[in-house]
Amino acid sequence: AINDVQLHHYLLKPWDPPEQQLYPVLDDLLQEWLIRHKPPFEGVRVLGTRWSPKSYEIRDSLARNQVPYQWLDADAAERDTEVARLVESLDPNELKLPLVLFPDGDRLQQPGWQEVAAKLGLRTHAGLEFYDVAIVGGGPAGLAAAVYGASEGLKTLIVEREAPGGQAGLSSKIENYLGFPAGLRGSDLAMRAVTQARRFGVEIISPQQASAIRVDGPYRYLKLSDGTEISSHALILATGVQWRALDVPGIERLQGAGVYYGAGQTEAISCSDENIYIVGGANSAGQAAMFFSKYARQVTMLVRGSSLAASMSAYLIDQIQKTENIRVECHSRVIAVQGDDRLRSVSITCETTGNTDTVPASALFIFIGAEPYTEWLDGVVERDSRGFLLTGPDLMRDGKPPKGWQLERSPSLLETNVPGIFAVGDVRYGSIKRVASGVGEGSVAIQLVHQYLSKV
Repeated sequence: AINDVQLHHYLLKPWDPPEQQLYPVLDDLLQEWLIRHKPPFEGVRVLGTRWSPKSYEIRDSLARNQVPYQWLDADAAERDTEVARLVESLDPNELKLPLVLFPDGDRLQQPGWQEVAAKLGLRTHAGLEFYDVAIVGGGPAGLAAAVYGASEGLKTLIVEREAPGGQAGLSSKIENYLGFPAGLRGSDLAMRAVTQARRFGVEIISPQQASAIRVDGPYRYLKLSDGTEISSHALILATGVQWRALDVPGIERLQGAGVYYGAGQTEAISCSDENIYIVGGANSAGQAAMFFSKYARQVTMLVRGSSLAASMSAYLIDQIQKTENIRVECHSRVIAVQGDDRLRSVSITCETTGNTDTVPASALFIFIGAEPYTEWLDGVVERDSRGFLLTGPDLMRDGKPPKGWQLERSPSLLETNVPGIFAVGDVRYGSIKRVASGVGEGSVAIQLVHQYLSKV
């Protein structure tokens, strides 16, 4: 009978005392089951290749939007039986990679992120036509403004073009944020903030992009890239900044195929036992170096300045100095990249000696500069020469308010040259580029919105 039912194990009574005769046996059986049992993955699966920019875009977007997925590398079919079985089961016409497979059986060939987001049911369209306050940007500043606004009774909308969390959401570990003594990942901070915002009724649409602003009396209209338009009494611009492109010939064609802007955490496991390079010397670059040092054979930081101290927090510098497989090369810059379908090597110049070395490299992560995403505001909101938004005292000229300002009062601290339109976080001229600073500005902006609404 035992063989007929394929019984795995049996116990004989008595088993007293159970602490000695029963529980240890059950513990061993459960541990054995955990080791052997590998249930099939039932979420989104992505079949692609490591060096495909489109595959990277899909994986990165899924990760940033915290959608669980399984990555299946088509190049590993010879050594991965699961991938091999999947490839064999597909019609040759379906092998247009990347291929995204959904739990309901649907498949998308070479899709863009918008198409995948729509299939996943991510909210990309506003549910209302009017809001008390609309926020463009879902980074720390925008999320903080949303939480404070909605918690105080304002109908609040966030429009985010990529994924809630902003650049902070890409940080592998933030260790100097108040209240988290052990530090936390940027993605965890983003997830908690999004959950908190939604609990208060904040509506978040992402991926969705704002394309224009217009003003009509007390209303501020926001035009979206899909052609729709929403209106609000107040508008908060929290669009953040984007990494500046590295000015090296031919680097664009390798983006997503060995060249990455930002942390690219989905590439961490792929970088195991490889040599990678990080361009930049600020906190984001330091956090990335510490993260990738857990996987890569060697992490080399290329810094144009004389040291990390000019732009990096002391605690990060200490960690980097204590990590054996991180090397910092100061006075260095990348002048060329080599590779056909993927990055193969980089050429590095030492500005003190003038020597140039070309070294093998499987990945180059770029963390330089900070360019605000504000071109779409040209002609409406005043910017400085670099594109950062001017607010409050920075708008005043010889003690006079900006051109076109018709109110008796001056622009408030975070208010732009358009009454009722505010700017917070990294996109604002003169702001401190830190997560806590952005959160503070976002919360302060809501108080200024209340003051503005009381006079509308």
